[in-house]
Amino acid sequence: MSRSPLVADEDLPTTTLERRVGQWLQTVVLGAATWVVVMSLLAVVLAGLGAWFPWLVLPLAVVAAGASGWWAHGIPARSLPVWTASLLVAVCAGAGIWTAATHSEQVVPRRDSASYLQTAVSMAETHRRVVPVDAADVGGPEVLALEGITLSSPAFYEVGSDEEPSVQPQFVIGPGAVWSLGVWLGGPGAAMLLPALASAVGLLGIGLLMARCGAPRWSPVAAAGVALLFPVLHTARSTYSEPLAMVTLGGGLLALTVASRRSARGEAGRAALLAGVLIGGTAFVRIDGLRETILLIPVAALALAQGHRWMRTTLLGAGASTALAGLSALWLSNEYLGTIAASLVPLVALGVLMGAGTAALLWWQRRGGAVPQAISRRLPDALGLAVVVLGLFLASRPLWQTVRQSPDDPGSRVVAGLQLRQGLVVDGGRTYAEQTVAWLSWWVGVPALVIALCSLAWAVRTATTCWTQGERLPSWTGALLIAAGSTVLTLWRPGITPDHPWAERRLLIALPFVVVLCVAAAAYAVRHLSRRAPVLLAVAAGTALLVATLVPTAAATWPHRSERVELGELAAVERVCQALEPEDVVLAVDSRAANEWPQVVRGQCGRPALSTTSALRKDPDALRVAAARVAGAVQANGGRLVLLAADSTAALESIDAGSGEPVLDTTVLEDMRLLERRPDHLVTLPLQVWLAPLRTGPQGTLSGG
Repeated sequence: MSRSPLVADEDLPTTTLERRVGQWLQTVVLGAATWVVVMSLLAVVLAGLGAWFPWLVLPLAVVAAGASGWWAHGIPARSLPVWTASLLVAVCAGAGIWTAATHSEQVVPRRDSASYLQTAVSMAETHRRVVPVDAADVGGPEVLALEGITLSSPAFYEVGSDEEPSVQPQFVIGPGAVWSLGVWLGGPGAAMLLPALASAVGLLGIGLLMARCGAPRWSPVAAAGVALLFPVLHTARSTYSEPLAMVTLGGGLLALTVASRRSARGEAGRAALLAGVLIGGTAFVRIDGLRETILLIPVAALALAQGHRWMRTTLLGAGASTALAGLSALWLSNEYLGTIAASLVPLVALGVLMGAGTAALLWWQRRGGAVPQAISRRLPDALGLAVVVLGLFLASRPLWQTVRQSPDDPGSRVVAGLQLRQGLVVDGGRTYAEQTVAWLSWWVGVPALVIALCSLAWAVRTATTCWTQGERLPSWTGALLIAAGSTVLTLWRPGITPDHPWAERRLLIALPFVVVLCVAAAAYAVRHLSRRAPVLLAVAAGTALLVATLVPTAAATWPHRSERVELGELAAVERVCQALEPEDVVLAVDSRAANEWPQVVRGQCGRPALSTTSALRKDPDALRVAAARVAGAVQANGGRLVLLAADSTAALESIDAGSGEPVLDTTVLEDMRLLERRPDHLVTLPLQVWLAPLRTGPQGTLSGG
């Protein structure tokens, strides 16, 4: 049987230097991934108890880094030619520098990256994950009891009672914890550089995974191809969770591949445990990391069926880290879990179903069950063909399916607004999930998708052939199945508002997987053809496959090569903070103010902040009465209520607060928000803020100043 580069994982003759280089690079990736999980778990304890202090956490972070590196260094690594390792490091370092030099400044919570940044600022300044609010600071419990007055804002929930309220950030704890270290070391600006560093480590992990899968000399090409993907670049430029997830999941898949390779020598223990810890621990930085943990179950079934007992250690590590991540989310992010229950519950149900099916199949095998030979002989070709059919099925969905959700969902209203502005038929319930394969093609091109599909089919056929012939499964099987399964589930149901490039966050497993499959196909073409045809022909075939992948990828990214999304926003926020006095309590009175500014004022400005609900803002008379009551209560406690408007002065004028003082009037550039085509430039975003100090007279009348 001719072997693809994904199967040719035999060790090549190496020198001591090559072994050391491979060992140290692997230590960097696995150590960094372990450190992220350890710091996330540490944050659960310390930030959960209100002890996230820099004098305590920073020394512990250094100790954790040393311990993580020591643990990772004990895992056997594959040797790398020095020139290959040098080129791989250069690619990853160059990508990191490029990303850092063009990093975004998303500070005001319009997207998740700014929400993560504000969470990091909050943790750094308050030393807590869930931050208690002294009711007296906002006028007392009676203020929070008013209809339409709240501490909540997008990505930040009001929890507790009116007497003892708290603010709970959205999402899980990992990104906020890691980015908060940057806030301590250099403020929010320093925190914005950390995703670029994480992304560089993630790219290094992809390169090493390629090397472990049997094509070490192609690892720099794989890393470069992934670095060129705009969605990877886009998320690495800002404080999203995806760069950290790339580190932990990439490290987990690398450790899983190492464990499978070393199992034949009985040296899988440490790598097997770390693989489970990292794959399961991805849920500390992204809750949908649970998907990849669940996909570990069928991988475990295959390994256990072949008698590989090391997989029990992997399952133990995955179960422990997933349980800890789940419990921490229930404790510190329970409001968030409630909002995504519709997606989370089916995922958990799928995991239970897979677990039950795996247990049943293993029981059947122990009872002497076996696949009939007639089926076994045809199974490799059948599964390879099934992969192609599944790919065509997903690609053809726009021809026969239009996916919709409830028109009452908040995301549906966002979609309807985008459709109206873009001249499309208004159908807010559309999720555009049937077009996910087209989303992939925007960034890598159709030829790359065809190459990747054929490569995947061939890899599945190869692994199945090994299985049916009783041979040991290739070491890359686990990584392949988890990445493929995650890609299929994402393409079927991306579960995100389909405005681009925002929605591409969901493709950050699928797109790198496509690139890696294409590079593997090129490596196979060179290796396979060189044995049967002139070397130049083999090289030409491999080059053609790479060109068909990397040129469209680079062309799609080129318009975005130097973009800096929302550059200037950090300075804008500082101007608003400087306009506030120490005794001020801020009340957001229009839609944009309520959506964007409460947590910024509370976190970065260090001033108490309240918001208004949509229902209250629609009733100017009720808003006027509520503002007067809040102003009186705040004044009675020695403070001054300041109304904040960010849409216009209309809300201020409607409640007789005058036109306010304009303290911010600037323009930044933000991402386009498109539904049916790839974005290719930035658009302007005006940032305006008016502040109107408010006091009450003797009879409760309102007055400015």
